[in-house]
Amino acid sequence: MSSTATPERKIPREKTLDSTVALLREAYEFIPRRARRYGSDVFETRLMLQPAICMTGAEAARVFYDDDRMTRLKAMPPTVLTLLQDKGSVALLDGAAHYHRKAMFLQLLGPGSFDRLVDLTAAEFATAATQWERRDAVVVLEAAQEVLCRAVCTWTGVPLEESEVHQRTRELAAMFHGAGSIGPRQWRGQALRARHERWVRQIIEDARAGRRTLPDGSPADVIARHRDSDGQPLDAAAAAVELINILRPTVAVAIYVTFAALALHEHPHAAERVRAGGDGELEQFAQEVRRFYPFFPLVGGRVVKPFTWNGVEFPEGRRVLLDLYGTNRDPRHWEGPDEFRPERFQDWPGDPYTLIPQGGGDHRTNHRCPGEWSTIALTKVAVAFFGSSIEYDVPEQDLRVDLSRMPAIPRSGFVIANVRAAGS
Repeated sequence: MSSTATPERKIPREKTLDSTVALLREAYEFIPRRARRYGSDVFETRLMLQPAICMTGAEAARVFYDDDRMTRLKAMPPTVLTLLQDKGSVALLDGAAHYHRKAMFLQLLGPGSFDRLVDLTAAEFATAATQWERRDAVVVLEAAQEVLCRAVCTWTGVPLEESEVHQRTRELAAMFHGAGSIGPRQWRGQALRARHERWVRQIIEDARAGRRTLPDGSPADVIARHRDSDGQPLDAAAAAVELINILRPTVAVAIYVTFAALALHEHPHAAERVRAGGDGELEQFAQEVRRFYPFFPLVGGRVVKPFTWNGVEFPEGRRVLLDLYGTNRDPRHWEGPDEFRPERFQDWPGDPYTLIPQGGGDHRTNHRCPGEWSTIALTKVAVAFFGSSIEYDVPEQDLRVDLSRMPAIPRSGFVIANVRAAGS
């Protein structure tokens, strides 16, 4: 693949009237496939009958995460927006308002702040394992979603009755499973999101009215009391959205948990290395899971003010899509990108634009996800648990990962059977 377009060469353009259907059909492969076809890191197409620029690679990520050039406002389709962020969320703010709100999330999700969440998750996995031993089979994706829902509700201070666990897990999971779809999965996600928002908003309103006490200093308490840069408290709806923006992404880590278990099964040499190693090997394995397996395929933005990059003009208001999946597998940044090699992270310099499964740039000054640190930590918990704490059989099943589904998951959800404690 050549570098980006030059002044002597116009930006490649899709010849079709509209590529929306192709994007939904090809998902993770939509941008990488066309970038290879055109021999360019940037090309133009039309989505929902509007022009859009698609980009891939680390240099494209550096441009995309320049907040003087790009905004997230009006960047996502409304159906995706309402499931993954919703109105009033930190991701849709810019400038000082964004930095001030994000500082709250960095306080809650920065290194060291989520240690109790990690401990709670490990404990919930251990408890779940004793139940799994009595089952004929366990679908890891579904079971991990429930484990993470229990842990994150306890950590955030959100009251969760035992009778509610299944329902609240379904609601949170439906949001990210429905975000990249159209039709019934999307409709189900919208309905369950609305139900979940009502539940969380009531918790916020009860706490503010003195009808409920939230644990002092818990994320729910911090968000309920937060004041924005204008000194005004968040309205209850916005506070509920931001609390869900901790709950939902944490439960979504179940996708990485599932892929981590799949990786341990499919790459036995890497599994042996992580079992024989320490925290460093756990971290490397978790990072390679995030690089190698699909999470979400792309992220959207809009141009704040006109600029030119490598001869390509970006007009004000133009929608821009950055390829996350293809950048994580770009052979210019990763040797043997289609091979699962955790050891590649042993001496990795930590470039924030080559590994971007949850966005790129700096956590404090760009729109990079502040939950990335906790995602890595929780994935490490899963690697240690499935790799060393329990033993199990992997029955015959369909382990193919459908890259036309957003988010992509193993078709079977990864089924394990005959679960028992390690060494028993």
